[in-house]
Formats: sequence, structure tokens, C-alpha cells
Amino acid sequence: MPVLAQNFFAHLDAFIDYRTVIYEASPQTLKSNQCDLKLFEKFIRDKNYETISGPAVMAFQYYLKQDRNNCGGSINRKIFTLRSYSNFLKLQERSLAPLPFYDVLKSRQGYRNRPNALTISQIKSLFDIIDRSNFLGIRNYAVYALMYQIGLRVGEVFNLDLESIDFNNKTIKVIGKGKKIRVLHLTEEMVKVICEWIAVRKHFCNSEKSNALFISKKGNRLAIRTMEDNFKKLVTQADFKTNFKITCHSMRHSFASHLNDEDVDILVIQSLMGHSSPRSTQPYIHPSLKRVREAMEKLPGVVYMSKLMAQGGLKFQASHCCKRE
Repeated sequence: MPVLAQNFFAHLDAFIDYRTVIYEASPQTLKSNQCDLKLFEKFIRDKNYETISGPAVMAFQYYLKQDRNNCGGSINRKIFTLRSYSNFLKLQERSLAPLPFYDVLKSRQGYRNRPNALTISQIKSLFDIIDRSNFLGIRNYAVYALMYQIGLRVGEVFNLDLESIDFNNKTIKVIGKGKKIRVLHLTEEMVKVICEWIAVRKHFCNSEKSNALFISKKGNRLAIRTMEDNFKKLVTQADFKTNFKITCHSMRHSFASHLNDEDVDILVIQSLMGHSSPRSTQPYIHPSLKRVREAMEKLPGVVYMSKLMAQGGLKFQASHCCKRE
């Protein structure tokens, strides 16, 4: 007998609590889990499905693809969240009938494109826009500098404490996904930027009561949403013409792509990014335009023609359309 929709959604809060305490899932992951489950719950309710059946799940996939225009990877992630939740329900209620999430076919994800990155001149323009004549500007400059100069995720910046910085050794301790810790080097420039922020941090309300590196005007740990909203304002001011949406994560993508352009080894980039596998780093490994040009210049045919032209052995006749009337 299929599972009643009412029974299926009865343990959402317990699932999130379980993911938080036992798996220590990050705030971003938990937020995604909640959004996926709430979206499915709304779909089931709006379409008046009384049970969680195979047809209901397939209809949900159609809805994601046709109505929401989700890509294959996004659809698969939502189904994966529902699978995880169904496993949790089996532990909660052994009497539940088998749920259909393992039976539906995965959506095709397509080829994995190179992550969208800003150019160096665009990065410079963004930082030039930040007004460092006020305390908030000094703070925001430091926040986004950490995202670009050492490739931090917005959640990793959120988790930084004052003790995360070792000024003597010029390092910073970062807590990444899965609570993995990595220690990264800070450049002289980055140390100066952080010191500039810490020097004015005391002027924020209740700053002495917080251990967070970055705080709000009220002295609370600077929220991820605030960092994202402030970044949107910068992008709007910059008015870049790009074919992709620019977010805080674009700074991290740009960090990795620019390292690759400088021929930095993939294992070094992997370590800096905090990736557990080189496979996660591979999308950033691409030939720069300069390297493509250099490779083309080495083609035997191109070399041969270049020699002929240098020796005057290859001449081109001007076409009639190029002749003056």
C-alpha cells in the first residue's frame, strides 16, 4: 500500500535535526535539504496527490524540468534528498511501504562546463567600487578579498573566528565542507587587509562579545545572506556584461581559474580549494587562450608556412575587392 502524503511529511523537522546533529551537515546543505523537501511537499499538495507513488515522483521530475527549467544535476540532487529522507523514515517507521525514489531514472546531467569566472580586470573593478573610507567598506573589502585571494566559500568566511588567523605564521585555519580543516597561507597584502578590518572592528556594537571575525553593525556574526546581498549591490554597480549570473561563488571560481592560467599544478589547486578529490578540481583545469595560441604556433604546417613567408617564398595576391577603384 503506498505511503500517505500526510504520513510522509510528518518527520521533516526530525530529519533536519538528525542531519544537523549526527552528520554535522553545513548550514548551506541543510538549507538545500529543507528547500528540496518543502518544494516536493508543495507540489504534492498543489497537485492533490494523496500518496507518494511512482507516478507522483515522475510528475515531480516533469515539473522540475518543464516548469522550473532545472538542469539534470539540480533534478538529481532533489531526488537524492528525497532518497535520504525516505531512508530516515524507514528507521523511524519500519511499517512504511517501500518508497519509489530509488526506482526513478536519473536525469541526464550533460557535459560539465568550465565554472564561470570573471576576468582579472573585472575582479579589479569590483574591488575598486568598494568604498573603504567607512567601516562597512573596510569589512566588505576583507570579506570578498578572502573569497578571491584564497578561494574561500561564503560559508567558510561565515565560520571564521578571530582565532582562525595566525599572524605570526601568516596562516588562516578554514573549516570547509564536512568539517574538514585546511590551513592556508596569507599573502602580505591579505594580512594588511585583515589587520585593517580588525583595527576598526572594535567600533561595531557589542564587538567585544563576539568571537566571529566578521560581524554586523549590531555585533552579530555576519550572515551569509548579508554577504550575498552586499555582493549583488557591487555587481549591479559594476554593470558587467556576462552570460552568467555573478555570485560570491564566482570569486572562488575566478581564484581557481586564474591559478590554472598561471600553470599552477592541479594538486596545489585541489589543496587550496579544499577538494577531497581531483575530480572536483578538474572543471577548473582548462587551457588559457595564451596557451592555445602557443600550441597553434607549434603546428608543423604553421611553422612551415611561417618560414616560407619569412623567406619570401609565399606570396599572396590581392583580390579584386581589395584593389582601389
